[in-house]
Amino acid sequence: IMNPITGMNATFAGAMAHQGNVAFLSQSGALLTAILDWSLESSVGFSCIASLGSMLDVGFGDLIDYLGSDSNTRSILVYMESIGDARAFVSAAREVALRKPIIVLKAGRTAEAAQAAASHTGALSGSDEVLTAAFRRTGVLRVDSIADLFYMADTLAKQPRPNGKRLTVLTNAGGPGVLATDALVSGGGELATLSPMAKAALDGFLPPPWSHGNPIDILGDADPERYAKALEVASDDPNSDGLLVVLTPQDMTEPTQTADRLKPYARRNPGKPVLASWMGGTEVAAGKRILSDAGIPTFAYPDTAARIFNYMWKYSYNLRGLYETPALADDASGEASKRAGRALVSAARAEGRTLLTEHESKQLLAQYGIPCVETRLARTAEEAVGAAQALGYPVVVKLHSRTITHKSDVGGVKLNLADAAAVRGAFAAIHRRLTELGKSDGFDGVTVQPMVVSGGIELIVGSSVDPQFGPVLLFGSGGTLVEVYRDRSLGLPPLNTTLARRMMERTKVYQVLCGVRGQKPVDLEALEKLLVRFSQLIAEEPAIKEVDINPLLASADRIVALDARVVLHEAKIPDDKLPRPAIPPYPIQYVGTVRLRSGEQVTVRPIRPEDETRMVQFHRGLSEESVYLRYAGLMKLDSRVAHERLARICFIDYDREMALVVERAARDGQPPELIAVGRLERDPGTREAEFALLVSDAYQKQGLGGALLSRLIKVGRDWGMERITAEILAANEPMQHLCRKLGFTLQPGQMAHAVKVL
Repeated sequence: IMNPITGMNATFAGAMAHQGNVAFLSQSGALLTAILDWSLESSVGFSCIASLGSMLDVGFGDLIDYLGSDSNTRSILVYMESIGDARAFVSAAREVALRKPIIVLKAGRTAEAAQAAASHTGALSGSDEVLTAAFRRTGVLRVDSIADLFYMADTLAKQPRPNGKRLTVLTNAGGPGVLATDALVSGGGELATLSPMAKAALDGFLPPPWSHGNPIDILGDADPERYAKALEVASDDPNSDGLLVVLTPQDMTEPTQTADRLKPYARRNPGKPVLASWMGGTEVAAGKRILSDAGIPTFAYPDTAARIFNYMWKYSYNLRGLYETPALADDASGEASKRAGRALVSAARAEGRTLLTEHESKQLLAQYGIPCVETRLARTAEEAVGAAQALGYPVVVKLHSRTITHKSDVGGVKLNLADAAAVRGAFAAIHRRLTELGKSDGFDGVTVQPMVVSGGIELIVGSSVDPQFGPVLLFGSGGTLVEVYRDRSLGLPPLNTTLARRMMERTKVYQVLCGVRGQKPVDLEALEKLLVRFSQLIAEEPAIKEVDINPLLASADRIVALDARVVLHEAKIPDDKLPRPAIPPYPIQYVGTVRLRSGEQVTVRPIRPEDETRMVQFHRGLSEESVYLRYAGLMKLDSRVAHERLARICFIDYDREMALVVERAARDGQPPELIAVGRLERDPGTREAEFALLVSDAYQKQGLGGALLSRLIKVGRDWGMERITAEILAANEPMQHLCRKLGFTLQPGQMAHAVKVL
């Protein structure tokens, strides 16, 4: 870590002389000089500068963890060639990104650049597309150039993130406004539609030839006052999420005075950033400095500013996706169904197989609540005819094989068979074709399923393993041309309904799913829940190497898997060496029950993001005394139930902390309610963890505190912790008594320090 550093050059010395709140992490020492030069130009100083050499036993995850708790650091810049420990990076980034921007420039997008980076760092890279999905999932902002890395650091330090993608462009020349529009729209942003109120206000003082739309062209003779009035109106327009002010030097332009007049509008509306493009080089340099000092990022070209705005709204969009309260996906697969699925996978691996048959694949999916078209096995032609008659014509006959993966490639799929003769003919044709190809050993019979003739949209849902991030999910357009269209999005398991919708929204087929040209929309909520259940399958079955559900037919009436393929890891790979998800799955091993002293049985389970609304109700039922004893002071209800706080409490990294909730089952028409919460949090860099408990007043003295703390102690042992501690108010005698009962030692004082050695 080069802070402080001996033998520093003049550039470094100058940058460190105005230390600020930006941290820079790099795998290239040569880039340090460039970023320090930029620091001098932009007057942005650094809280930390680090170069990660190949000899250091320190990774990005370690440094992000450290900088996340450093009060002098407000944003983190990263130049990355290889991610290193992907799981550590993901864990640290998820923890820090909501509080501090993490902006990454990742080199190695092309195969040639990736090879060069590998020779430089000595590390192999996985898919760049997967890496982008991982950044999106963790709230990390990825930029495409070193210039954008600097621009975004400066912009996010000065302006708030926008709430949406609608930009208002204010300019004194039409051409720059058009260039900004092209850059905005091609990058996914939108021009804001001026509200009638804004139009009327602008008509009141702008010359008649103004553009009467967005971009707002206030004409070449615009003076500082006209700029200020127009910016005030545009800033107050509810249809806009951000503002870009463009100035080009013309005969009557006053760039310095205009900049000075715009200073009061730097932060007029929270959540609505103001950017500027002062074109003209040295002629406008003084004005650019005034705007920058006022907190308005200023760019030489308007298309650059529009590109930076696109980064900003995408960053906001990704963070909202992480911390929105998702809908609760129904758990269509109970523990018995999951055990049946595991048994099916284990049996195939025990036989030395790495390929499940289509019939087995559909059975596995069905155990996780994924609807599949009814499929029947047939070993003989007559069995196939009997199955077809039971299902009803027309039918589809497919090869059933334990060794052949792609049935279509060997003529193993026969469609729209209308009678018994056609079924017999299909059976014989499939068998004959495999014999011709010398693959008769791969013929284990056929499967018969109804021919689905109703219209629908063909989708693909799948999974594969990335060498860095483990299992990765895929969603997109399906059918036989899936590799040609490549309309897909990737994500990391596990998903919730919000993250599932985000995956869908990133595809072109999503517009079709919403209904086009008179077609009814697909049940998107049902599709969300299907993706959530599929992600659970992938997260909970590490023996699965690949899954393809193609096509998954979706219509307004139903969603059904017509074909499925599951590939397993080889049985010789031990369970502890199987690829694991980069994001820890829901820890079902900590789900259990507790019987209260009253005789009522309640459920204890790890918290979920979907619990936010129940946590609100839980806090509303707490007495002031309970709140005081838990938080060592009074905390107002509004503060306790604020979305930002509860989202952070409910959306946790199960490798870093554990929150167990006690849930009382639904009764008398009322939904389930939370009646207690216990939390265990690791102390970074140590083998210690701290616990906290809170029990609803109506359920105190029922044994919940002991049940929760005992389970948290077990979690600590599973983590390999050496000590568990807590700070307990002296007045909280019941908690102190509970700790002594469970083997804690207490050091008395106004805040008693409880310690248990594991």
